[in-house]
Amino acid sequence: MDNCINLVKLSVGTESVDGLMAWQAMRRAELPEGLPRHVTRMWPKREAELLNGGSIYWVIKGLIQCRQRILRLDELRGEDGIRRCAIVLDPQIHRTHTAQKRPFQGWRYLKPEDTPADLPAGKKQEDPLPPELSQALAEIGVI
Repeated sequence: MDNCINLVKLSVGTESVDGLMAWQAMRRAELPEGLPRHVTRMWPKREAELLNGGSIYWVIKGLIQCRQRILRLDELRGEDGIRRCAIVLDPQIHRTHTAQKRPFQGWRYLKPEDTPADLPAGKKQEDPLPPELSQALAEIGVI
């Protein structure tokens, strides 16, 4: 989409896409409207671009592995009175081609041209590389 931006976020403590799905399913029963959300202290300055078809791309075990469409941003105020942003997400998780991502804190913007493509529906992971290609990439430090 034109004028669209995404977010990338570490899914701390998650071991797999299935683990993220299970954790969100458990939490949804406790959340308004049953929609998953990620609460952050910082309000995205590029809100209009996020809400124009943006997604949050989840980093699991050092790899971007899936994404969820961002539905809206809700303001929350905790007992401490501090304003926070609830990034409300579509419950459907789309698996993506993997992309390596170094650790970082918080969330970061992710340009559409830098986002991994979705895997075909029903596919849980990418096809493995041929052994000789995998070995050559490992030798030069790519994987």
